[in-house]
Amino acid sequence: MKGPLGLLCVLLLFISCKESSKKVSQDFAYTNTLVHETSPYLLQHAHNPVNWQPWTDTIYNAAKKENKLVVLSIGYSTCHWCHKMEEETFTDISTAEFMNANFINVKVDREERPDVDKVYMTAVQLMNGSGGWPLNVITLPNGKPIYGGTYHSKEEWNAVLKRFNELYKNDSLKLNAYADKVALGIEEVNLAPSSKKLNAISKDSLIKATTTWKLKWDTQYGGTIADQKFVLPTSLIYLMNYGVIESDLEANNFAKKTLDSIASSGIVDHIDGGFYRYSTVPDWSIPHFEKMLYDNAQIMALYAEAYKRYKTPRYKEIVYGIDAFLTEHMLHDGGGYYAALDADTDGEEGKYYTWSKDELHTLLGTEYDLFAAYYKLNPKNTLENGRYVLQHTASDATFCISNRISSDKLQQLKNDWKKALKKARNKRTYPSKDDKIITSWNSLLINGYVEAYKTFNDDSFLKKAKAINSFILENCYKNNALIHSYKKGGKRTAGFLEDYATLTNANINLYSATLNPEYLNIATSLNETTHQKFYDVESGFYRFKEEDNLISKIIPTHDGVLDSPNATVAENLFLLGHILYHDAYSAQAKKMIQTMAPLLQENLEGYTKWSSLALHLSSTYYEIAVVGSNATRLTQELNSSFLANTLIIGTETTSTIAIYKDRFEEDKNYIYVCLNNSCKLPVTSVPEALQQIEYNLEKGNLNFGF
Repeated sequence: MKGPLGLLCVLLLFISCKESSKKVSQDFAYTNTLVHETSPYLLQHAHNPVNWQPWTDTIYNAAKKENKLVVLSIGYSTCHWCHKMEEETFTDISTAEFMNANFINVKVDREERPDVDKVYMTAVQLMNGSGGWPLNVITLPNGKPIYGGTYHSKEEWNAVLKRFNELYKNDSLKLNAYADKVALGIEEVNLAPSSKKLNAISKDSLIKATTTWKLKWDTQYGGTIADQKFVLPTSLIYLMNYGVIESDLEANNFAKKTLDSIASSGIVDHIDGGFYRYSTVPDWSIPHFEKMLYDNAQIMALYAEAYKRYKTPRYKEIVYGIDAFLTEHMLHDGGGYYAALDADTDGEEGKYYTWSKDELHTLLGTEYDLFAAYYKLNPKNTLENGRYVLQHTASDATFCISNRISSDKLQQLKNDWKKALKKARNKRTYPSKDDKIITSWNSLLINGYVEAYKTFNDDSFLKKAKAINSFILENCYKNNALIHSYKKGGKRTAGFLEDYATLTNANINLYSATLNPEYLNIATSLNETTHQKFYDVESGFYRFKEEDNLISKIIPTHDGVLDSPNATVAENLFLLGHILYHDAYSAQAKKMIQTMAPLLQENLEGYTKWSSLALHLSSTYYEIAVVGSNATRLTQELNSSFLANTLIIGTETTSTIAIYKDRFEEDKNYIYVCLNNSCKLPVTSVPEALQQIEYNLEKGNLNFGF
């Protein structure tokens, strides 16, 4: 996609991309300093004729000394348009010569330095209205941006370079004035809302905001109306909880509609399991084929929770499919998980994952027609090159009736089909892998596995969650400090707010699943470290990075494909406040949520993590504390039910944790249902506890007994 010179060329905020094919020869005509890096993305550019440098926090000192503009080119290893631009533009000798003579040229892996990416992505969005990757920015020697765009052809990029090089030499005052305005805009966008006025959180305000959001729902295909669609797990979890708490049948049905549409769609890999990055069309049929760890981690948690709510068998298949994909393709020997798989192989997007009609006829023989009906092979689900994207039939039961086969026979056929197609795939060129192990993304996967364990009572899920946590603590945590990503021999970049917040949250969830207080101790320690390193006194929120050495302070609050780390901190404070009866934590969480209230009113779908926290404050929020030798079994029984606005924890021994104080008795098992630290009389069985909540999923509501 191309646009006018100087404007944004790719209009998708979260555009996905590809890794260039690896060079097998060691005899390169050009080598730059990126050759010493371990980032797969940076290494892909190590033999460009451009004299790329890796990002350092002192890069602008050199720019000032040499009085040169800086080219910042930001991307990631599985980025298609990044490498299209590399192949067309950054390997061109004349382009490189001009860049080397007139600019300091810096390559940034956005996954290694999300702080740099956030600042300059904001700049491009301000300049052009939207952004994407590759993110190509030209800055003054002080780091303030004067130009930003995404993909450029060679001709476009050369014209941009020459134009701004001439402007800098001939009219630097004008450029400085413009850069100051952009920098001010970046700061305004990345700062938190004012906490001087706290806003009440009420049911009425959430109902009103959700009702406004409903106008943007795609009632035919699910999700929000858009040309391209991303799976947004937090939005759907909010709707499931909201639908039950507010007895909103429309919200319940829309969440189910979206979950079903996605589960059967082309963005699911129906052969290997796992999810592709996003849908390029409104009906979810044609994906961009990149696979990201953070998507699959969050979607695992989503469908595990959705199974509890709706008991749909396919949701269970989705969870186990993601697990199978991650275990086979993304697992590091030590227990952590890699970041991403490429969308392209052999120069074609989706070639590894898609099928020609002739291939399928050869593989399936006489069963082709039945396969084609089940996986909805039709022109609508076909790429421009004629290759098929598999989609799932809406209902196995209906398919069996229509085709006069038993459910057992269909299951046997599906297994045989998958085995045949997997065998054929294994002969293809395998997608390139980004082998960084990112702390925050792995922490999200801990949560995914914990939720799967709670739902299905499968110990293998809990074992994997524990293994990831152990890997992070062993390899990414030292002297009470986290690093952002791990790779043997790689740089140890200091952890960002998202790393501390998500790992804290993961350990709270591990505690709730295992009842092991060591996880709670880890969470409490990480929470305190988060406050020490990142708390911004002026705003009452948390900075994205510990040191403010970029052109703008970053205090992220918006929820997107990843939750705002500030929202995650607020959730951690809320949960720890309830577990420890820590009033200061509870008060701080409440203040953060109240400060966000006006933004929820304006754009709830952009702040659904915050909106879920607002539900906690505006509705009855239960603490269920289980004490006794059978606490693990009882908590797991509780966890298998969908309980909105409920914290479930327990202890098998006497404990000094506040919520269990004076409640443990030898040889007794009690379940305490509590509200704001005040508990009903204890009961001894899960049905009795649920009766105290008067939980009625059939009617879709909660009638609390206090």
